Amino acid sequence: MKRPKILILRAAGTNCDWETANAFEAVGGQAERLHINALKTGKAKLMNYDMLVLPGGFSYGDDVGAGRIMANQVRAHLKDLRQFIRLGRPVLGICNGFQVLVKSGILPLSNTCEQTAGFTFNDSGKFEARWVHLRINSQSSCLFFKGLAEMVELPVAHGEGKLVLKSPRQLEELKKNKSIAMQYVSDDGKLSGYPHNPNGSIFNIAALSNPEGNVLGLMPHPERFTAIHQHPNWTRQTFHKESIGLEMFRNAVKYCQS
Repeated sequence: MKRPKILILRAAGTNCDWETANAFEAVGGQAERLHINALKTGKAKLMNYDMLVLPGGFSYGDDVGAGRIMANQVRAHLKDLRQFIRLGRPVLGICNGFQVLVKSGILPLSNTCEQTAGFTFNDSGKFEARWVHLRINSQSSCLFFKGLAEMVELPVAHGEGKLVLKSPRQLEELKKNKSIAMQYVSDDGKLSGYPHNPNGSIFNIAALSNPEGNVLGLMPHPERFTAIHQHPNWTRQTFHKESIGLEMFRNAVKYCQS
């Protein structure tokens, strides 16, 4: 069976690229870690890949805001990214990668291709690194979440994870087009404030997708939950099939193979 070619795009400061690549390799993908300079110089072409992943970390040290410099480079040097998306090829942004997708205007969906959302410092005023409860929107068409349980757990690790929107009306648009793919919740599945919402994101948003479901940005780290024993309660908890992260990556690989 075809092994989809997956581009793991990195830059100085990216530090989750190896585990992301390993996760895709484990479920049948052919992952290639490339510095963005390879695309800038033309040594590599985005359209030669079946999927694009922007992994977590601190690209360029987040010196002028989380993901801002990387987002500018994506805008300038990945001119065919929107065509890549229109062709239905999956795009995944994890944590810093989510920040890049938002600050480059890819998410949320915008007719103007301009940035309509952003990220700011966590309400807690500190770096949040812990496991959180999440609820997947069962109405979302996101291909990464196909077949997953509605309630899941994943780790977060970020200091600027609070999602803010350009206008209040935008939230209603996100609800209407089912782009809110995942929310932070309490252990009984209810929307709740801190500590259940680790950053204060509007409407507890933890992940956004495009209406077609082939682009996903999320703050939690699925690549850090690809084996059951990575969960702190792995000896005392019953899990759905296997680790949630591995299921997400397998969904993407299967989609590319279909």
